[in-house]
Amino acid sequence: MLIVETVARIRREFFVKGKSIKEIVCDLGVSRNTVRKVLRSGETAFSYERSVQLLPKLGPWAADLERLLEAMNARRPANG
Repeated sequence: MLIVETVARIRREFFVKGKSIKEIVCDLGVSRNTVRKVLRSGETAFSYERSVQLLPKLGPWAADLERLLEAMNARRPANG
């Protein structure tokens, strides 16, 4: 996720200071595609939100894990 300050700095470096994309990439540590995307668009903040959280390694055992956790919580004494 790019914050507003990073987007502003990329634009300032390119348009005001006249730095090349390669120089900006080296200075800020962002990818070349990210710098290009910022320069081509007029947005002030970029974010990526995944619609579905994938669990490739835990996926097959998610139901078993939930069942085990519920059983452990049921046996646990109530604090109160």
